[in-house]
Order: sequence, then C-alpha cells, then structure tokens
Amino acid sequence: MSRTVRIGRQVIGGGAPVAIQSMTNTDTRDVDATVQQILALEQAGCQIVRLSVYDTACAQAISAIKKRVHIPLVADIHFDHRLALRSIEAGVDKLRINPGNIGSQAKVQEVASAAQANGIPIRIGVNGGSLEKELLARYGGPTPQAMVESALKHVAMLETCHFTDMVISVKHSTVKQTVEAYRLLAQKVDYPLHLGVTETGTVRLGIVKSAMGIGALLLDGIGDTLRVSLAGDPVREVTAAKDILRAAGLYNQGVEIIACPTCGRTTVDVEQIALELERRVAHIQTPLKAAVMGCVVNGPGEAREADVGIAGAAGDAILFRKGEKVARLRGQDALNALVEELELLDKQARYGE
Repeated sequence: MSRTVRIGRQVIGGGAPVAIQSMTNTDTRDVDATVQQILALEQAGCQIVRLSVYDTACAQAISAIKKRVHIPLVADIHFDHRLALRSIEAGVDKLRINPGNIGSQAKVQEVASAAQANGIPIRIGVNGGSLEKELLARYGGPTPQAMVESALKHVAMLETCHFTDMVISVKHSTVKQTVEAYRLLAQKVDYPLHLGVTETGTVRLGIVKSAMGIGALLLDGIGDTLRVSLAGDPVREVTAAKDILRAAGLYNQGVEIIACPTCGRTTVDVEQIALELERRVAHIQTPLKAAVMGCVVNGPGEAREADVGIAGAAGDAILFRKGEKVARLRGQDALNALVEELELLDKQARYGE
C-alpha cells in the first residue's frame, strides 16, 4: 500500500479512493475564465485541478482563484523555481515539478524547504517526450526503464533535501510503455502514483488509450489518483475518468446504465433511450444500476442484477425490478417510469423512506 499524501482537504494514497484530476486549459491569468472552468470541473466530479503557471502573473492569480473554488489547486511549473516559491506564497495546495529542470540543488532545496514549511506536496511528473538526453542515449529512447530511472533521480533530489511528501507519475503516449513503466515503478517506491497516458489525442482514441492503460494498472491495484488527458474540454476528462473507475469497480456513485448491443429481435430504440436516460438521471448520486434492453429475451433475465430496467416487447416495453416484471408500458411512458423508479430508489436511499 502506498503512503498517504494530503493535498488540501483531499487525501490520496494509503488506501483512500482513487482521486480524479484534470487540468484547466484557460489562461491562468484570466481569473474569471479559470474559475468558471474549475467550477464546471467540480460539478462534473473533479477532485483536484492543475493550473499552468508559466509567469509571475499566473502565480499571483492563484490566490484569487482559490477563494472562489472548492477543490485543491496544483501549480504546474517548469524551469523557474521562483514560480514554485510564488505559488506556495499564493496558497497553492500542491506543486507539479521535476526537480532536475528547475536549477541547482540549492534551488531545489529552497523549493523543498518552502513546500515542507507550508505542508505542500510535490508531484514529480516524468513524460516520455521530455526525458533527459543522457537517458535517451543510454536506453535508446524513452523506454519504461529510462522513465523510471528519471523519476527515481528526481525523487533522490528531494529526498536529499529530507522531503518525502511526494507523488510520482511516469506517463508515455504509448499505452504499453506507460503500463510497463508504472508496473516497474510500483515495485521500487511506496509513494502514491498519479496515473495517466499522455498526449492521447482526440476524445475517441484518447478515451480508448486511457481506458486501456489506466484500467490495466487499476486492475493490478496500482494507482492513487489519475487524469484522463484529452484534447478539448477538460470536463470530458472527468466524465471519462469516472467511467474508467466505474468499469474497474472503484467508483460507486450515480446510475450505471447497462444496455444490450441490439440485434434483429430489438423492438425499441435502445441507444436513444439509454442516452436520454443517462441525461435525465445525471443528478442522482446514489449507486444504482439501470438496464435498457432491446427485447424480453435479453431483458429481465440477463439484466436481473439491475435495480430496475425496461425491455422491448412487441412495440411496448416491460418494466422490471431485479429481473421481475412489474408492468407493461407504451412508448415514452416506459422511459418516464424508469426515471421515476430510479428517483424513488434514490430518495429511499438518501432519506430512508
């Protein structure tokens, strides 16, 4: 089990639930735009958010941003140790740096001392695309072994400063390289690991690559926090992260919708009903399972583990609970009844009715 690290009020490691992270793509100096994006990420379920801090104005904006949001802020910093110090002064909750690229050991010590004095953890973030030239030459490229060696070198720099409040990531744009690097790293350290496949691309392929890489590691019991990296709206990263965690059996909030893949027996529009159901029950946080099945052959029986569901039946739909048929309904009435059943179960769970 990894050691515990506290990021503001959020705890990761030590057996805590895997935390969902994302990163803003607004100009950090634009406080209003950045706050609005963070609030949208919070609403979607994000628990930790990272900001690009590339100049003094970005660091100074942290204080104003922090007053208007509710989740911990992480300052993403490269090359300039002074920006790390200013971010700490502004009240940031965590730093993301690589000690080896912010200057001399004296500068690393200065950052480590300030972070330790303020209870600020540091994530060492190694990426396959930005490894040290010496390691690339020795290993013939950004191999998993090269990435892990880079991470351990940065860890040693902070440990020399008697700083151990660390999180580590070793991301690559290739799924196989990423998984191998994390598995190797997990054998060598007990620091919490931040999972992710970097530079995954657009939403379609990015989600597939992230699900494969992050999911494989989660099923190995590796990982304490994660970010799904996608080009575009970061809210989609949070949604995808929740879906990956749910598929791995590590996220137990909201309605999980199962639906059959459809076949020639299908008598209702499974896809449209499932999409509409997803939209209408997004507000429910009670862990429930709902089923949308195309016919009675694949209906109550195969979906008996669902709390409630519907199955097509010759133009109508059967409503069932835990595999038992309870009503036959027509058209939109079936979807409305399914939503009502889920809202009732949610109310009973929350208020004990």
